[in-house]
Amino acid sequence: MNPLRLWHGWGMHPAVWSGLCTELAQQDIATQTPALPGYDQSETVAPYNLDALVDAMLPATNIPYVLCGWSLGALLALHAARRHPQRISRLILIGATPSFVQRADWPHGIPLAVVDEFIAAVAHDPAAALKRFMALSNQNDVHARSMARTLTQMLTANPLPTAETLIAGLTLLRDSDLRAGIADITQPVLLLHGARDPLMPVAAAQWLADALPQAQLDILPEAAHTPFLSDQQHCCASIASFYRA
Repeated sequence: MNPLRLWHGWGMHPAVWSGLCTELAQQDIATQTPALPGYDQSETVAPYNLDALVDAMLPATNIPYVLCGWSLGALLALHAARRHPQRISRLILIGATPSFVQRADWPHGIPLAVVDEFIAAVAHDPAAALKRFMALSNQNDVHARSMARTLTQMLTANPLPTAETLIAGLTLLRDSDLRAGIADITQPVLLLHGARDPLMPVAAAQWLADALPQAQLDILPEAAHTPFLSDQQHCCASIASFYRA
């Protein structure tokens, strides 16, 4: 079976998957963790939009594979499944939402003003803005303090994306709304979501579970936005079962 491919989230490094990948290897599941364009010193894409990012991230092979995305990576995975359905057999979405920001008919996001504030903060001091974002995203987690330390250490140990790449990613999150095409995604989907996620409310994952033709939702009651770090064993077991189904 093809390796499980994992796409990381905004501001993070592929190393965020290292613990989960170690657990999955013990289940005889091979993994690949490519960097998003502009991350880990990789080339960026222009324009920095959903189509360009997805096309850059897809492997050259035409053999269908299982794709896992977290946060921004989950948004890209949803778009990839709709844009290239023949190349993706199953989807695993962690901390996913079809729309990151609140809209007139979508209360399950964060206020637009908060995203714009983060864009301004990144322009001023990218490292400080990232540290604040990681703390905010896991502030409700049972393991919030240790999670913040782990993510901060990961950020400082690896090269940061440029401010331009970070701003382009936040702008993409701010402007993207995938709700209209969700019903077209017919692959089986596993949604893993922290009940305490302050960025992507669990109601957003519930909406996806209802709107996707073949979806199952696994809510982790004590986790926030990074459940695969907070409850790694649970996520590994759930992913392994779905991967082999």
